[in-house]
Amino acid sequence: MLKQRERPVKLLFEIPSTRIVQEHLSKYVVYEVVLMRSGSFDSRRVSVQRRYSDFSRLHQRLQEEFQEEVEELVLPPKLLRGNFCPEKVSGRRLALQDYLAQLFAARCVRHSPLFAGFLSDAEQRRAHELLRAGQFEGAVEQLQTVLEIQEKLLPWQKPTLLVPTLAALAVCYRDLEKPEQALGTAQRALPPVRRYGLKSYRAPLLELLVDLGYQLGRPVAQLQEELRTQRDAERGEVSRRSLKEVVIHEFL
Repeated sequence: MLKQRERPVKLLFEIPSTRIVQEHLSKYVVYEVVLMRSGSFDSRRVSVQRRYSDFSRLHQRLQEEFQEEVEELVLPPKLLRGNFCPEKVSGRRLALQDYLAQLFAARCVRHSPLFAGFLSDAEQRRAHELLRAGQFEGAVEQLQTVLEIQEKLLPWQKPTLLVPTLAALAVCYRDLEKPEQALGTAQRALPPVRRYGLKSYRAPLLELLVDLGYQLGRPVAQLQEELRTQRDAERGEVSRRSLKEVVIHEFL
C-alpha cells in the first residue's frame, strides 16, 4: 500500500470578529487576526489584534522593500465615510482577510521579516515593557502568544526568529523561580544561537544555563568549557552582559 502523500503546510488567516474602541480623542476598529496552519494537525488557534493603520503601515513597507514584486497586491482602501457602519466594517473585515491570504501567497512576503513583525512585534514590545517593569507573569503570557505565532511561521522564517522570545521567556521563568522551565527554554534557544553565530546571545545564554545547571544538579562541565572558550573569543568584541540585560535592551 502506497504511503499517502503529505499535504503541504500553509498558513491560514481568519478575521472572525471586530470591535470598536473609543478613546478620549479617537475612535477606531480593531480586527482579530487568527492564525492556523493547514496540512498538519494544528489545534492551536492563536490570535492578535490589529488596526487598519497596522495593515496600511505593513503595506507601505512591503511596497518600499519589494516594489514591482508586490505591485499587484491591493490593500483595501481607507474608508472616508461610514467607518463604523456594521455593514462596512464587515466588508472591510472580509477584505482584509483576503488581503492577508494574498500576502502569504507572495513568496517574498511570507519569507520577509516585515511579515513576521506585523504578526508579533506589538506583543513582543508589550512583553518587554512588562518584563522591564518586573511583571513577569504578564510578560510570559505575551511571550507565549509571540512564540506560538513564530512557531507557525518557522517553515518560512529562520529559527533565529525564536531566539529573542525564548531568551526573554527563560529570563522570566528564572525570575519567577521556575528553574526547570527556564532551563528547558534556554536549552531550546542555544542551537540556533550556535548555528547562526548570534554573539550577543551565546555567552549570556551559556552563563544562564551553567547557573541553572548548578541549581538543579545537572552536569555543566561541557557548558562551562564552551562558555570559557566563547568569552575568550569575544574579548573586546562583545560587551559583557547578562542574558537579562541583553533581553531588556532588545526592544528599547
